[in-house]
Parts: sequence; C-alpha cells; structure tokens
Amino acid sequence: MNALKVLIADDHDIVRKGLRALVEERPGWEVCGEARSGREAVEKTVQLGPDVLIIDVSMPDLNGLDATRQVRRLSPKTEVLIITQHDSDEMAGEVLDAGARGYVLKSDSDRDLANAVEALSHHKPFLTARVTEIFLASRGRGGREPDPVDAVRNRLTMREREILQLLAEGKSAKEVASVLGIAIKTSDTHRTNIMRKLNVHSVAELVRYAIRNKVVEP
Repeated sequence: MNALKVLIADDHDIVRKGLRALVEERPGWEVCGEARSGREAVEKTVQLGPDVLIIDVSMPDLNGLDATRQVRRLSPKTEVLIITQHDSDEMAGEVLDAGARGYVLKSDSDRDLANAVEALSHHKPFLTARVTEIFLASRGRGGREPDPVDAVRNRLTMREREILQLLAEGKSAKEVASVLGIAIKTSDTHRTNIMRKLNVHSVAELVRYAIRNKVVEP
C-alpha cells in the first residue's frame, strides 16, 4: 500500500515541527514536504502531489484561503485541511467556500488533526464539533446576513487578492511584479484597480483594510 503523503505549510518552524510529529507517528503516513508561504505551498503541491495539504490561514505572500483556491484548481486530487486560530462563522464559511474539506483549530490539533487527515484521505469532510454548531446555527437563521465588506472583497479577482496581500505586506510595485512574474506597469494597473474597487486612496488605507479583513496579520 502506498504511503499517505502529507504536505505541511506554516510560516512558523515550531508549528511545522509539531505538525510533522503528529503526522509521522501514524503508520503509513509520511510528510513529503514543507512550505513556509502560501505561494510555496501551491508550488510544492503541484510538484509533489500530496494526498493532503495542511495549511494555516495566515501565510505570507499568499494567504491560506487563496492558496487553497489555487491548489483545488491546479491539483484537484489534493485535499486541503485548514488549520487556524480563528474560530468564527465567517472564517468557517470562507474555508469551505475556498474548497477546503477540513477545518481544525490550532488549539485542537493534538486531538483532531489525525482524524481530520484520515477523513480527508478518503475524500470525506472533517469539521470539528464547534464548526458544525456554527453551521447549524447559521442555517437556523437562514444563513449569514450579507456583509457589505464581503461584497466589496468579492469584487476582487484572485490575482487582485494576491496583489492586495503583497502590497499590504510592504512590497513595492516592482517587488510585486518580480514575485508574480508580471510587468511593473501591469502591477501598477492592478494596484490602481484594487484601490478603486475598495474605495481607498493610499497604501496606508490599503494596509488598514487588509488588517481589518484578516488578509494579513497586524
């Protein structure tokens, strides 16, 4: 029987080490690679073809949600397990909307991680009891009320969301162009379009927007 291949993506060395230990204590499971950024996670997923990608939401260069969207498009056989410290109905909804089948809180990873990876390896969803409660409550209310901030954010394309994060992390238009392999003029055009869509008028306002909407951590 082939080993179950798991790719671990987190920007903290100590977290990756802990997750690796949890995975490798299971017979027949192996960690095929590690990634320190969302972009690296996508690249290594395409390169290594893991059965399961474990990825944190808060990742540099490309956040875990947008990385998940790219993984589901580029490596559809790879299941994605999101780990996060954020416990909210909004986050749970965004995780599933991005295409991840699993959602585990970091505080519960010792207890839930192995069960989550096992479920995803059989292409079955895994939600913690807390997340299930959130969704049942949301359905009982007829779903979340529309959020005007969500409506604005959803107008951004995937590329614009990538650039928003890179700009909020302090990268210049030239650095953004280098990371994404695009022309500087194209990078500038994207920045202008993002600011227009979000109705912000400076990079400082863009950063505040990104922090407020958890695109980047403060």
